[in-house]
Amino acid sequence: MALSLNNDEVQLQSLSGGKWTLKETLTDHTQRVTGIDWAEKSNRIVTCAADRNAYVWVLEGGKWKPTLVVLGLNRAATCVKWSPKENKFAVGSGNRTVAICSYDSDNNWWSSKKIKKPIRSTVTCLDWHPNNNLLACGSTDFKARVFSAYIKEVDEKPAPNNWGSKLTFANLMGEYSSEGGGWVHGISFSASGDRLAWVGHDTSICVVDATQGLKLTVVKTEHLPFMDITWITESSFVVAGYGCVPMRFNYKDTITFASKLDDDNDSKQAGKKVTAMDRFKALDSRAAADVETSLNSVHQNTITQLSIFAGGKEKCTKLTSVGTDGQLVIWDIK
Repeated sequence: MALSLNNDEVQLQSLSGGKWTLKETLTDHTQRVTGIDWAEKSNRIVTCAADRNAYVWVLEGGKWKPTLVVLGLNRAATCVKWSPKENKFAVGSGNRTVAICSYDSDNNWWSSKKIKKPIRSTVTCLDWHPNNNLLACGSTDFKARVFSAYIKEVDEKPAPNNWGSKLTFANLMGEYSSEGGGWVHGISFSASGDRLAWVGHDTSICVVDATQGLKLTVVKTEHLPFMDITWITESSFVVAGYGCVPMRFNYKDTITFASKLDDDNDSKQAGKKVTAMDRFKALDSRAAADVETSLNSVHQNTITQLSIFAGGKEKCTKLTSVGTDGQLVIWDIK
């Protein structure tokens, strides 16, 4: 497992005998690490940070060695994602661009091509279409967009798809909004690539269905805002965020709530609830309360990221969530 504890380091932890052990620390970044993605097939790690840099880490002689990525950013890198074929990756940034990076064997570094227009604010999230050529991105200008990230020198000629036929690099295939005022926090293509879902800070969940003429479905929920989303079958996805509980929704022409992955109404937590009178009685002479509070859920603070642990988007069996409470939780979807 690769993780960053809200600093400039990346820790590599190994699970053995039910216990996590620190194996190595990657220390080349000089500011807070903002994105990590591990390429499963090629066993490479890409990281990006607020220092405007990114590195590709390769395991050599039992140690992880960094390879330079030429980003050319003047603002922080905010997120990073490998493409399905792992021959390129995308880096979102605070200067309203997405850098599509591919390996330059002549110089032994990763060079980048920029997608700029019409992004008008910080890029917050990314996801690749399974065809390796389309890229979805969400940003703080309240928009979700689909771009062509096809690079002629790197990719095979793309086959037709339901999102459009003009696949020149940086071509805007679609631009969508929930018609609200919420930053887009998480975005996800389905396993087939025909459906795109995202969540916004205005408590919205949105789905665009390319098989139905790019039909947009928007639901404003009664929950706290969600921070991430991932498909777990072709017709269902899981969202999570400030409510501290992952939730499953189904999509079939409309978006409907299915279930919570965590029972946050568990009666065994009832004794931990603190009333206003309890808090008043616990005030000391400095008017400071010394009362511990606990949520009726596994996560005790905002869930910031969801990742598939077992299976895939076509049929996920286990899902992981991490949050600002410092916990990583594995959920059994079955």
